[in-house]
Amino acid sequence: MSVPASYFEQLFAGNDDPWAFRTRWYEKRKREVLLASLPRQHYRRIFEPACANGELSAALAERTTSLLCQDLDSTAVHLASERLRPWRNAHVSKGCLPEDWPSGEFDLIVLSEIGYYLDSHQWLEVLQRARASLSSDGVLLLCHWLHPIEGCPQTGRQAHEPLAEHLTLHRQLRHEEADFLLELWCVTPHIIDLDEPCQ
Repeated sequence: MSVPASYFEQLFAGNDDPWAFRTRWYEKRKREVLLASLPRQHYRRIFEPACANGELSAALAERTTSLLCQDLDSTAVHLASERLRPWRNAHVSKGCLPEDWPSGEFDLIVLSEIGYYLDSHQWLEVLQRARASLSSDGVLLLCHWLHPIEGCPQTGRQAHEPLAEHLTLHRQLRHEEADFLLELWCVTPHIIDLDEPCQ
C-alpha cells in the first residue's frame, strides 16, 4: 500500500463512518448500482479487500456462501466485524495489499475504492493476483471515484486502465457517471439464456 496506514488511522479516529457510507445518498446509490451490476444472484466465495466499516460487505454477505473481507486498519476490521456479526458466512481479516492476498479461488472479487491508494506497480500486482484467484466462471468488479484525491498516487480512471492491456478477461459491463466508473470483467463471457426460466 503506497498511502501510509496512518492516513486511514486518522480517518477512523473518532469517526466510525469517515466516508459517510451509511448516510450519503451518493454512497447508497452507488452501492445499489454496484450490486445491480452483478450478473448472478449468488456467488460461492467472494473476496472484498478494503472493506472499511463493512457497509457494502453486509450486502455482499446476502449473496454468497462465503465472504472474506479485509482491511489494513484495525478499527475498520473491528467495525466491519461488528457490522457482519449477523452473517455467519462472513469473515474479516487484517491485511495489506498486495502482499497479504488470500489463498484459494473466488468467483467474485470486488475492488471498490482501493486502486488509487496503491502506486501503479503495486496495483498491477493486485490485479494480477485477482486474475489468478478467479474461478473458471469468476467475476472481477472494479468501482472508483473519478475525481482527484490528494496524496494518492493514482486516479480512479488510472486504476481501471491496466485491465484491458494486462489481464485476459472479458469486459461485460462499463458504467461511467460524472463521479464514478464501474466495470465488470469475467473469465468467460456471460450470456443470458432467454429460454431459461426465471428463478
